Amino acid sequence: MNEEVRIGDGRVLLPRAICEHHFPGASSAALLERDGQVFLVPLGGPSAGGMLLKQINAQGDRVLLATDFLAERGLGRFAADRAFAVHWVEDAGALLIEGLGGS
Repeated sequence: MNEEVRIGDGRVLLPRAICEHHFPGASSAALLERDGQVFLVPLGGPSAGGMLLKQINAQGDRVLLATDFLAERGLGRFAADRAFAVHWVEDAGALLIEGLGGS
């Protein structure tokens, strides 16, 4: 399955299908950079921390606001949305956002 997210204006837009498949029950997530790769890690429960995954439309798509993290990568406020391929990395327990990291 080819999956992608849209990133720009300091936010990550996640289609409903990705959330249902990779983030069931997650109410928040964290963006982490490791070895030049950026991962989106699902977090569960109100005490898990991270940034809220807010539902943005009736279709169930969600958004993660990460203005500072994305601004460091040229995708902060007012940056146009760009599509990034993602895939699940079992060992990391997270989605790898291809092409967003430093390497």
